[in-house]
Amino acid sequence: MTARARVRAPELIGKGGWLNTGDRQYTLADLRGRIVILDFWTFCCVNCLHVLDELRELEEKHRDTVVIIGVHSPKFVHEAEHQAVVDAVERYEVHHPVLDDPELATWKQYAVRAWPTLVVVDPEGYVVAQHAGEGHAHAIEKLVEELEAEHAAKGTLRRGDGPYVAPEPVATHLRFPGKALVLPDGGFLVSDTTRHRLVELDADGETVRGHFGAGDRGFADGGRDEARFSEPQGLAVLPDGRIAVADTVNHAIRALDLVTGVTTTLAGTGRQWWQGSATSGPATEVDLSSPWDIAWFEDRLWIAMAGVHQLWTYDPAEGTVRVAAGTTNEGLVDGPGDEAWFAQPSGLAAAGDRLWVADSETSALRYVDREGAVHTAVGTGLFDFGHRDGPAAQALLQHPLGVTALPDGSVAVSDTYNHALRRYDPESGEVTTLATDLREPSDAVLVDGDLVVVESARHRLTRLRLPEEAVRVADRAHRTQRAATEVAAGTLRLDVVFQAPAGQKLDTRYGPSTRLLVSSTPPELLAEGSGPGTDLSRDLVLADGVTEGVLHVSAMAASCDDDPANEYPACHVHQQDWGVPVSVTAAGTSRLPLVLAGMDEQG
Repeated sequence: MTARARVRAPELIGKGGWLNTGDRQYTLADLRGRIVILDFWTFCCVNCLHVLDELRELEEKHRDTVVIIGVHSPKFVHEAEHQAVVDAVERYEVHHPVLDDPELATWKQYAVRAWPTLVVVDPEGYVVAQHAGEGHAHAIEKLVEELEAEHAAKGTLRRGDGPYVAPEPVATHLRFPGKALVLPDGGFLVSDTTRHRLVELDADGETVRGHFGAGDRGFADGGRDEARFSEPQGLAVLPDGRIAVADTVNHAIRALDLVTGVTTTLAGTGRQWWQGSATSGPATEVDLSSPWDIAWFEDRLWIAMAGVHQLWTYDPAEGTVRVAAGTTNEGLVDGPGDEAWFAQPSGLAAAGDRLWVADSETSALRYVDREGAVHTAVGTGLFDFGHRDGPAAQALLQHPLGVTALPDGSVAVSDTYNHALRRYDPESGEVTTLATDLREPSDAVLVDGDLVVVESARHRLTRLRLPEEAVRVADRAHRTQRAATEVAAGTLRLDVVFQAPAGQKLDTRYGPSTRLLVSSTPPELLAEGSGPGTDLSRDLVLADGVTEGVLHVSAMAASCDDDPANEYPACHVHQQDWGVPVSVTAAGTSRLPLVLAGMDEQG
């Protein structure tokens, strides 16, 4: 056994209380004897959703020794609403207890700096590991096996049923629908996301004609009752009449033939794309990552690849996919497609010479022109959001998931976390509000001059007549509320901590196995140290006169099984993006540690 630091785990506290426990409130003492994995997440974060899926197998395999606790730690104002957390726990099929921590109390106690972060607590109540980002399930399982053996031998392991209590199911025709499509006869096809299927409705938007998909999570082609999806979202009509489906958690694009009822796979392998994977090639041989929406534009199917902050395209004539825009860095940067940054693009709509994009994590409305360049119409970055109408340069959205082209050249934005439908007019450059009191609208389609809105958290389609005048809403402006790290002026040592899992080593067979990218908002914050590199430690020089900002750090490390006899060792990629608010003070620290995996021994 490797010796580990002994750090007592802080108590679990959250003003919102516990979910999935049958109304029982828990303390760490109640969980003594079990291996506890704390998953610090927020439901807007696609990387957090990836980790939920990564943990499902471990959760099932070690159900009698491991208790996973989701600590919901909000980024957006809407995510601090208790009912929104309740909805998200059902929406994403979270089958373990969740602590609702709207004030980030437990987040602060554990010194968490990023979504998602996983913290492992041993059966005696000590923190033994911390992991930020994705790709850690294999390492955590190895650690769990070690802890099981160690504490079984010591007599400190307690096996048995965990604290999870499933909520009562609710009967509705749709459950957290994602996107909708108008059919040629006036009916609708809706992605019934949480029930892993597609639902066909009559023109009234309520009467169910039928379903496509077995209704449970899976990845299989076939007829109406044979096909399986996993949290499908976007829908688009292909030139041959088939319906393309963004099968989000299967990391695939599917095709539904409405005549035969048969679903096939157009693109994706079912595996999630990781750094170093192919970015173009035969469509069914290239990995994708959480495709959220799709739209036909410029003779190709464009894909909002939320999981890697990019736009991809599928060419049905050649049967190929490729990256069209985005670098995989998360943020808001305009310019040529290969230089632009996105942040979870989640909605697409083609209109004339523009492809409109709802870029959710930057709370932005953006578009791609015919030359492939990216522009921003509304939005300023990852940390500013709210509900403010007026000139686009000052207007604010909050995590929009959908965009709809309107006949007059303007666009409607499903402003999801503001529970509103907004409008942007390119001619006037003005943003207005069309409707409020919607519940997490995620898409809208145009029908006979009206808008039919997917009210995801009300599990229904809602028809709205476009108003002649905008609704007046009081301005609300917000910034992501996280305490700034106080840093000293001058040189700041950045250390990304990575310890390869037991039985593994860094994979250096083909060159450096680590990558570090650093930038800042504003860019003037850093006098030296920005840009890419392969060393996980770097000296940053803070510029004189800039007293606050955000450091953007993206790190990746690849490790492989350390067995010389194995010609083809299993390898794993660990990656995370941090946005660290900093404030320059006389008493600030000169070292900034960010834990990718392991423990900060200097902390």
